[in-house]
Amino acid sequence: MKVLAIDPGYGRCGVAVLERVGGEKETLLYSACIETSKDTEFTARLGIVANECTRLANIYKPEAVALEKLYFSTNQKTVMRVAEVRGALIQAATSLGIPVFEYTPGEIKSAAGGHGGAGKQQVAKMLHALVKIEKEIKYDDEYDAIAVGVTHLARHRR
Repeated sequence: MKVLAIDPGYGRCGVAVLERVGGEKETLLYSACIETSKDTEFTARLGIVANECTRLANIYKPEAVALEKLYFSTNQKTVMRVAEVRGALIQAATSLGIPVFEYTPGEIKSAAGGHGGAGKQQVAKMLHALVKIEKEIKYDDEYDAIAVGVTHLARHRR
């Protein structure tokens, strides 16, 4: 099973493609951060993120797209923008016929870090134990996307 996992954002959007073959350890096939400039109009930034995720889906042919559910913060403008990104990503996946699954931050921390209150460092350390990662991970957003993928694969064991 292969999953395109996304930690939605428009300044930096974490993406990861993970694969599980049989009972083997999950393998990270790809991860990155899609970065857009704050000087670029939001609609263009949205297009960049959606187009890159569509490109990855066309390359890796995942059976599912997994997204982190939106959680509310004090910055309403940011929440609204991230909601728009999520909508564009859901539309992009469904237009390709790929089912979309969503997970809360607590579900992700529980699956990837061992408990719902796990911190970022604990999750990152656990991900290296759970997933075959053969590259340097530069940003927390990448780890977040990998954690979303681990959550999906844990929930959908064949």
